[in-house]
Amino acid sequence: MQPNVRSGEDFQHLLDKQVREMQEKAAALKEAFSAAGTTVSSRDGSVTVTVEPNGALSNLQLGHRACELGPARLTTTIMETVREAQRQTARRVSDSFTLVNGDGETAELVRSFLPVEEPTEEEAAQEKFAADMAPEPEPTPPAAPTASPRPTPRRRRPTTSDGEDEMRPW
Repeated sequence: MQPNVRSGEDFQHLLDKQVREMQEKAAALKEAFSAAGTTVSSRDGSVTVTVEPNGALSNLQLGHRACELGPARLTTTIMETVREAQRQTARRVSDSFTLVNGDGETAELVRSFLPVEEPTEEEAAQEKFAADMAPEPEPTPPAAPTASPRPTPRRRRPTTSDGEDEMRPW
């Protein structure tokens, strides 16, 4: 495939121009990605995490309230906070990519790898409450009984007189 070269423009000049544009985009992506790390705190402030642009956990801080939560609740709070920081970081990386490269097929591919947005505990509780408060659907009336077809009589296998039937019960 030959690139479109305008009159007065040689092929080498066009390639150099494309290389410069690609290098500028790469530098812009590198800068945008390096700034995409996220620090998130839990709602109660007991846990603060920092996630790097590649999704790696780089810092975990436990506040004074963390000890009051108990092991199970603390573990849940840490995991929820890390997941939220990873979601925000992935979204920021995706947005940076789209900003630099435009909103095309490649950006759509990048967005397809974003983590699924999970509802928070509070949102899940609200959804459960709303579902519990929803009116019950009216029961459907039972279907009218249908007449069953008459069973077909079984054919009996002929028996022999010398007891051969006992050896072959089928």
